[in-house]
Amino acid sequence: MGNIDLKKIKNVHFIGIGGIGISAIARMLLLRGVKVTGSDQSEGEVVEELRKVGATINIGHRASNIPVETELVIYTIAIPDNNQELIEAKNRNIPSVTYPETLTAISEDHYTIAIAGTHGKTTTTGMIAHVLVELGEDPTVVIGSFLKTSSGGRSNFISGRGEYFVVEACEYKKSFLNITPNIAVITNIEEDHLDFYKDLEAIKKAFFEFTKRLKAGGTLVLSLAEDNSREIAEKISKSRPDIKIIDYSKITTNIFQLKIPGFHNRRNAAAVYAVTEALGLDTRKSLNVMESFPGTWRRFEYRGENRVGARIYDDYGHHPTEIAATISGAKEIFPDKKIVLVFQPHQYSRTKLFLNDFANCFTGISELYVLPIYAAREARDPEINNEVLVESIKKTKTVPKVQAVESFDNVVKILEKISGDSICITMGAGDVNKVADSLVSI
Repeated sequence: MGNIDLKKIKNVHFIGIGGIGISAIARMLLLRGVKVTGSDQSEGEVVEELRKVGATINIGHRASNIPVETELVIYTIAIPDNNQELIEAKNRNIPSVTYPETLTAISEDHYTIAIAGTHGKTTTTGMIAHVLVELGEDPTVVIGSFLKTSSGGRSNFISGRGEYFVVEACEYKKSFLNITPNIAVITNIEEDHLDFYKDLEAIKKAFFEFTKRLKAGGTLVLSLAEDNSREIAEKISKSRPDIKIIDYSKITTNIFQLKIPGFHNRRNAAAVYAVTEALGLDTRKSLNVMESFPGTWRRFEYRGENRVGARIYDDYGHHPTEIAATISGAKEIFPDKKIVLVFQPHQYSRTKLFLNDFANCFTGISELYVLPIYAAREARDPEINNEVLVESIKKTKTVPKVQAVESFDNVVKILEKISGDSICITMGAGDVNKVADSLVSI
């Protein structure tokens, strides 16, 4: 952030304001009385929520979107260097920083707890935030999802007055290397974001660099039962003997009675429990509070019922490991119901690279409908599409019924007829949640 003081700036423009992480910073500044403007490539729930609290947002990126009085531009790392607004900001000599760089400024004045990992970091971040709030610690929180607030609303930012700053630390483009935490949590490490990282070794190297950013005498919480995490722990213990390592795999998951289902969430809870120990909190009270954690937006989130009584859930899972974990959790609480799943693949590169894993991760469901690939920041790849994925899944014979569906409207017509002996899960990191919205509004 250099010499930029967020506390003194009154007019900020956000490029890619609809991103769940960057939108938390926008919300923080709005709460401080800052005039917030922004742009995004499409409408969405995050954009709608920001407008409700005072942000002025344009759809589409144009140089004219940046107001004359703008003092600072904050942009998502997902936008390209030739973005019109980013170029305009540089031409007008408006200071411009990335979303991860702003986290540095926020964390400087706090005791920082940063949660990283390929899977589970949002739920783990949310659960830590929930514990600290309920125990009266009044933390500041930035999370890559919406938390359910005590007033019944939802927010991805909590403005606290306590000493703790809880932040979800994303590894994409090494953005988590902008954070210098007192406690670092690594939930797990797997291959992902291979549109940026060359391979697993490059990913592990980035996570090692993240652990090296721990402040003197800091604490690293991870699972030594997970090979890649154990490798990181062994390396950091040699280079930074001042760092305390807590192995959350030693905490039995049987002690957790959670509202959110699945072994993967009980494992996340073990990491949270380890953090409460590191902070010296009352672990008995922490355990009781964890049981009331309601979950977060788009993490096996119950959305309502269709018109014939089938329960509708929405989930952000877009990696094979996450999909399998969510299905396992759903079967845990609905052992006698059929599971009907709508999947929207996220990115051409991820779908192509993990094609075999995707073909095998839907075991246990009765019906699967695969929508076209959500491109996100990528150009179309003619070698991969939803029909290719469907054919790969059919070859495994792991799902009785698999079908490619070309539009939201088509899949809604199919799903509005499923009855109460089934549950339906819409899944993916794109905009497939709109299907869930349609089903419960019919």
